[in-house]
Amino acid sequence: MAQDDNLIAYCGLYCGDCHGFSGKIPDLARDLRKELRASRYDKFAGFISTFSFGKDFKNYEECYKVLGAMVKFRCRKGCRNGGGSPFCKIRKCCQKKGIEGCWLCEAFEGCEKLEFLVPVHGDAHVKNLRAIKRKGKEEFVKGKRLWYSKIKE
Repeated sequence: MAQDDNLIAYCGLYCGDCHGFSGKIPDLARDLRKELRASRYDKFAGFISTFSFGKDFKNYEECYKVLGAMVKFRCRKGCRNGGGSPFCKIRKCCQKKGIEGCWLCEAFEGCEKLEFLVPVHGDAHVKNLRAIKRKGKEEFVKGKRLWYSKIKE
């Protein structure tokens, strides 16, 4: 996939690295649901769940629903083109300030709006923002980008 600086999200993450944008997980979930339906796996799960060794299959319907939710987390546009969360406070803040991304804001290091990314991304977005600020978007896109980075305490 060609690297595109238009896929740099306002927060410093790279949309092209996202499982929703690449589509791999949504596509696998879709294909698995299709195969489960074709093989009538719900019948097997219902039957096998009646035995002690198959008790985990009692959750089959819930698992099937989660796969459906994974299919819906497909994002074909990227953050800058209307993808991602329509409620993203980071995008709204950057647009309101008229800046291309948080790397152009002097307050990004301690910004509370970025905190909601921590459970999924650790401090990857902050490290990416520092890298973009230091070397520019073009070099950032060509180099190593982080999707998750464990926060050192």
